[in-house]
Amino acid sequence: MTTEGMEGVYLETHNWGKAAKFLQALGYNVEFATEEGSGMLRNGAGPYVLLAEIPEDQKPEFQVVLRVPDAEAFSADGALDVVTPFEETHYGTQEMKVRDPDGRVWSLQAPIKK
Repeated sequence: MTTEGMEGVYLETHNWGKAAKFLQALGYNVEFATEEGSGMLRNGAGPYVLLAEIPEDQKPEFQVVLRVPDAEAFSADGALDVVTPFEETHYGTQEMKVRDPDGRVWSLQAPIKK
């Protein structure tokens, strides 16, 4: 089994408000926001953008999030550099992280089986 394409993008920011306004100017709508300076924005039926505010002394990072329908059925090809195997997250998914040839980390997310 492989991925089903892009689920979303995870972006870290130094200013939630400015970053959210920037995305809203590009046609994104806030689906939810937290009091901790994070939230999800979406433009139509396309992939989500999850913004998370971080301290000024940290470098903002980003990750592409790919959809996996079933973590148990997913077979990591030998060409993949698996950083972490599928693990449950605090936000209700299972996540595996893989590194691309240029060193970027990608997130593969699957639903938690009930």
